[in-house]
Amino acid sequence: MDQSERKIAVIGLGYVGLPLAVEFGRSRPVVGFDINQQRIDELVVGTDSTLETSSDELQEAKHLSFTTDVEELRDCDCFIVTVPTPIDEYNQPDLTPLVKSSETVGSVLNKGDIVIYESTVYPGATEEVCVPVLESCSGLKFNQDFFAGYSPERINPGDKEHRLATIKKVTAGSTPEIAELVDALYGEIITAGTHKADTIMVAEAAKVIENTQRDLNIALINELAIIFNRMGIDTQAVLEAAGSKWNFLPFRPGLVGGHCIGVDPYYLTHKAQAIGYHPEIILAGRRLNDSMGSHVVTQLVKTMMKRRIQVTGARVLVMGLTFKENCPDLRNTRVVDLVAELAEYECEVDVYDPWVDVQEAQNEYGITPVVEPDIATYDAIILAVGHHQFVEMGIDKVRQLGKPEHVLYDLKYLFSADESDLRL
Repeated sequence: MDQSERKIAVIGLGYVGLPLAVEFGRSRPVVGFDINQQRIDELVVGTDSTLETSSDELQEAKHLSFTTDVEELRDCDCFIVTVPTPIDEYNQPDLTPLVKSSETVGSVLNKGDIVIYESTVYPGATEEVCVPVLESCSGLKFNQDFFAGYSPERINPGDKEHRLATIKKVTAGSTPEIAELVDALYGEIITAGTHKADTIMVAEAAKVIENTQRDLNIALINELAIIFNRMGIDTQAVLEAAGSKWNFLPFRPGLVGGHCIGVDPYYLTHKAQAIGYHPEIILAGRRLNDSMGSHVVTQLVKTMMKRRIQVTGARVLVMGLTFKENCPDLRNTRVVDLVAELAEYECEVDVYDPWVDVQEAQNEYGITPVVEPDIATYDAIILAVGHHQFVEMGIDKVRQLGKPEHVLYDLKYLFSADESDLRL
């Protein structure tokens, strides 16, 4: 079958799957499948709570339909799996969503079909974990009756400049012929072009090291920030000075969360340990980045004590809960580390984030954000996420939320050094 005649099913309609379904749905039949009925209901009426697609974009995808019914996938012959790949409490890969979605696809798989995975995994996972599930559930033979592809997602939540179509896409297939077909398929919607990898494992490895590299670079800057802080040097001033050289990389210190940078390295280290190698540098970077919440709160508490502000029972406002600025994405946010650390000191913590769905925050983390923080209430304020609303408030309005004597920790460098009490 020619790739232009294929009917696509996108499995998982989150931050990755929905934009993909919308782009393909502009020009060819696409079934968007998700197990969350509430998600399907909102998409049917043209609403995307992730804010990655607009109502107009959903309307423009005239060939796209949404469903929770597996039977509606039977007419499809190209399946693109975009489910999340989280880690568990022990920082081990949790492949449950990937396995479950493979079981779903396997139950409707026919001869000649292609299954493409976009979920971030360790090298080898597609062919070692997913393909056997597809074979078992379908009774079909891999690379004889059905085929596989891999094209790692590169979605950047909240980024309105770098969209799906304008980010170069890595593609791969389980045979040379399928690799060509998968590459041509994505070439229909990716205006930035594609890069066809030699094998699926190469494409898997390329994805997982993209974020591992970023994680390690941020870990380095975080460690430098700790050192400079002890020396009484402003880290931002140092980075601006060093950044005057053309090849200095512009990383900034901070909390490292989200669905990619704070998770993907653990997939690589898991596979490395499985083949008998203990990765030193990658895990060291992960440990340092995971410890930054504790470091921030320790700095804050020490400063409060120096100013004779009672720590036990102190009212603390954490501004921002999402994992990054200007998006509602709560996945793996490390702001929760600040809340947990402050609770250890018996502080009373309020969280304020205009981007967050209150019910989702309650369900995910047991945190109920305040609708609006009270003025002159807080002993300490932490600017944890750089939402544009906080910048637009200005330093004076932010300060007004604190008591006459309070500590302001500007974790995101939203204001100048002399306008805050603490910075990383």
